[in-house]
Amino acid sequence: MMKFHVLTLFPEMIAQGLAASIIGRAAEKNIIAVDPVNIRNYTTDRHGRVDDTPYGGGAGMLMQAQPVYDAHRAVSGGRKIRTLYVTPQGRPFDQKMAAELAKEEELILLCGHYEGIDERVLNEVVTDFVSIGDYVLTGGELAAMVIIDAVARLVPGVLGNGTSAEEESFYNDLLEYPQYTRPEVWQGQSVPKVLLSGDHAAIREWRLEQAKERTKALRPDLYGRYEERQRLIGRLSRDKRNQIHIMECLARGQGEILQIAGEDAAVYHRESGVCMVKASSAESGRYLLTACPEETKRYLVSRDFMCGLLWERGYREIAVCRQFLYTRKVPLPVRHKDIRQLDTESLSCIPAICDTQNRAYLEERLRAGSMYGAFVGDRLVGFAGVHAAGGIGMLYVSEDFRGNGVGASLESYVINRLLERGYTPYGHVAPCREAALRLQEKLGLYQAGDTFYWLEKPE
Repeated sequence: MMKFHVLTLFPEMIAQGLAASIIGRAAEKNIIAVDPVNIRNYTTDRHGRVDDTPYGGGAGMLMQAQPVYDAHRAVSGGRKIRTLYVTPQGRPFDQKMAAELAKEEELILLCGHYEGIDERVLNEVVTDFVSIGDYVLTGGELAAMVIIDAVARLVPGVLGNGTSAEEESFYNDLLEYPQYTRPEVWQGQSVPKVLLSGDHAAIREWRLEQAKERTKALRPDLYGRYEERQRLIGRLSRDKRNQIHIMECLARGQGEILQIAGEDAAVYHRESGVCMVKASSAESGRYLLTACPEETKRYLVSRDFMCGLLWERGYREIAVCRQFLYTRKVPLPVRHKDIRQLDTESLSCIPAICDTQNRAYLEERLRAGSMYGAFVGDRLVGFAGVHAAGGIGMLYVSEDFRGNGVGASLESYVINRLLERGYTPYGHVAPCREAALRLQEKLGLYQAGDTFYWLEKPE
C-alpha cells in the first residue's frame, strides 16, 4: 500500500476531493491510503492560530514553523520520508516525476497557505519543492491533490486496466490519439473505418500516426524527444539481438535517454531503476556513466570492461545471462488452456521457493498485473510474467507437473500477450539453466551473441 500524508489547514478539502472515482476506490481497496493531517492540531496557541506577520513587513500572514514541524514529526516519527512542498518556485511537475514518485512507499505533501511558510521549517523537513504550473493558488491543497491523483494512478492495481497508463497523453512522449464510441455516426461525423475493421495491427498503426501528428502540431517540444528516441532505436536496430532490451525500453515509452556517444548510449528504465548501457570502449563507457543517476539500483551491461568500471563505483555482479528474443509476429500455440492473470491474492498460492525479497518482488509484479498462472482445477501449478525492466521471466512449474508442456505454455502465453501490445518479447536466462535454454530454442527465440551482466550495489 502506498501512503500519502497531506499536511494542511483544510483536511476536509483533501478527504472530500480524493474520496470519489478511481482514487477513492483504490483507497477503499487499501491499494493506497490518503491521510489528511490538520496542522492546526499541532499549534501551541490557545486560540488555534498557526500564522503571524512576516518579519520585515509585507502583505498577508505567514505560517509559523513550529506547528508545521510538529505535524511533520508526528507523521514521520523521525523517519526519512520524501516530503514535497507545493510552490510555484519548485521543480515543474510532469509525468516523469509522477512515475518517479510512484516508486515511493510513502509521501508527505505540505500545503502552504496565506503568504507561505517560514523558510526555516522548509529547510528542515522538505526534500522536494514542486510546482504544478506558473500561477498562484490560494493554497497548496489543489496542487497536492493534482500530484496525488497523477502519482496514485501509476501505483500498480489502481487502474483497472494494467495498460491504461500506457495509452494516454505523454506516454512515450506522444499526446493521446483521438478516441470514439457509439453511435457510429453522430451529427454527420463517422468513426474512422480502421477502428471498425477488427485489424488490431492496423488500429495500432493508425493510433500511432494520429498521436504523432497531434504531438507534432501541438507539442513540438515533446515530438522532438520522440524523434530522438526513434533515431536511437534505429541505430540500435543494426545489432537488434544484442540491443533488444534497450530498444524495447525506449519503444515501450519506459526509458529515458541519459547520454548518447556516437553509436553508444545510456538509457534509464524509470520503473525498475535499471540503467542499460551500450558501450564499445572503456572510454565511452566511463563517459556514459557520468550521466547515470546516483540512485541507480542495477545496471545491465554486456562488456567486461563495463563490469570493471561499475566495480569501481561499488556495484557487484549478481547474474550472468544469455539474452533471447522472439522476432516473429505470429502468436505461439498454447497447449495448456487454463492460464489466468494473477493478482495479489495469488501470492499465498505461490510455492515457498523464494526468499523474502523475491516474494516482495513477486507481489509488486502481481500488483502490476504482469504475472500469469497455469491452473489444474483450483490448483496453481506454475507461473510466469514480465519483469519490471521489461523482460519475460520468473518461470516456475511445480515438480509434479514438469515435462507436461506447462512451462512452454506459460512462456508462450506471456509472449502472445506482449505481441498483442505490439512489443518484441525478450528475456534473460542463466547459462546454467539448461532446461530453460532448451525451451527458448524450442519456442523459436533467437539467442544474442553477447553475454549480459546484471550488477547492483550491496546495501
